[in-house]
Amino acid sequence: MTTDTSPSWLLLIPKVPAEPSRHRVAVWRELRRIGAVPAASGAWTVPDLPAFTEALPTVRELAQRGGGGVSVLKAASHGDDDVAVLRDAFIAARVDEWEEFIADCGKFSDEIDREIAKEKFTFGELEEEEQSLDRLRRWHRDLRRRNIVELDIADAANRRLDEVTEKLAGYAEQVFARNVPDSSQD
Repeated sequence: MTTDTSPSWLLLIPKVPAEPSRHRVAVWRELRRIGAVPAASGAWTVPDLPAFTEALPTVRELAQRGGGGVSVLKAASHGDDDVAVLRDAFIAARVDEWEEFIADCGKFSDEIDREIAKEKFTFGELEEEEQSLDRLRRWHRDLRRRNIVELDIADAANRRLDEVTEKLAGYAEQVFARNVPDSSQD
């Protein structure tokens, strides 16, 4: 961590009846999707920034569908370290996400290595791997959107995504070399 932008923080308190549980789960999933982190039992926190607040109407709508609602409160500090607890929880969640992303890049890289070792150079396999890379790119974009502080691990994740992108390009070249006739020899 090298820089702290010190945004203000919001506390989100969803209240949704326990049954049917699908509504509570939908609210929980949306909170996780937008990057909210648990602040306390039944309370979540997000920075008061557009990348996070733009999704709050969706969270409210999901809660209302289940017969509940969401209270959104600005967090004010009564001491130097009060808001730091929210920030630290938020940053820890982002670090965990980046670590998981890097691990998935490793799994993707290993998968390409296995296909090369098996000499599985088919267009079908290439398309499958391209879809996997697209999923990693979407995930990376979502993580970057939630990255409100500079984290060294985010830089490492950027490099890892570049590496696996390059590895897939090399695999694609091998697929084309084995499946497309060389027109330069005609």
